[in-house]
Amino acid sequence: MRHAAGRCLRHPIPAVNILIIEDDPVLGRALRQGLEESGHACEWSRNGLRGVEQALAQKSDAIVLDRMLPDVSGLDVLRRLREAGIGTPVLMLTALGSIDERVQGLQHGADDYLVKPFAFPELLARLTAITRRSLQLSSQQLTTGPLSLDLATRRVMRDGQEISLTPTEFSLLEFLMRNTGQVVTRKMLCEHLWEADWEGVTNLIEVHVNRLRAKIDREFENPLLQTVRGRGYVLRSA
Repeated sequence: MRHAAGRCLRHPIPAVNILIIEDDPVLGRALRQGLEESGHACEWSRNGLRGVEQALAQKSDAIVLDRMLPDVSGLDVLRRLREAGIGTPVLMLTALGSIDERVQGLQHGADDYLVKPFAFPELLARLTAITRRSLQLSSQQLTTGPLSLDLATRRVMRDGQEISLTPTEFSLLEFLMRNTGQVVTRKMLCEHLWEADWEGVTNLIEVHVNRLRAKIDREFENPLLQTVRGRGYVLRSA
């Protein structure tokens, strides 16, 4: 890196978890220091196989991956992660800067490519960009066990089967999924759906919940939406 880590720009996104896979001890230490000083949590792996293990075992918001590693190549690490279904955004670092080499990295599933030597503020800016895109995408998709809800397309799926919901049912399910495992009261649901003060005299919430339950649970073996007597409702992953 051409700039000292302590002189980096302040990051414009909330703190995230970053996995560094880099065998160079000087660069790896500098990256970890710079990212931690920028407010991020970091894990540093010094070889590719260990990096794969860490990426599979823990939730990272971004991965900084060296292309030239001593045991397996960065491209092989990337291939293994993508084949395992790990969609974490990856910023690949390399001394190989030709167009063909950059294209090859992107074709293997890298989200961005940075050629050594580089300035730390540029690395931070690129990490910010790919992490923001990932966070925006994930915020549009909710998952509870076998149930998924896509806010962008307004599609609801369970076990590969699409479920058709009314706008009110969709909004109700979204609220329940955002509070998975937590009991939500009828008052909370009423205020979410209609932004109205709860008067406690209508069974309208119960009607909508029962209709929603019939659509997401009735044809499936394990019910997800449960009534907590005297308290409200809870959506569980299993």
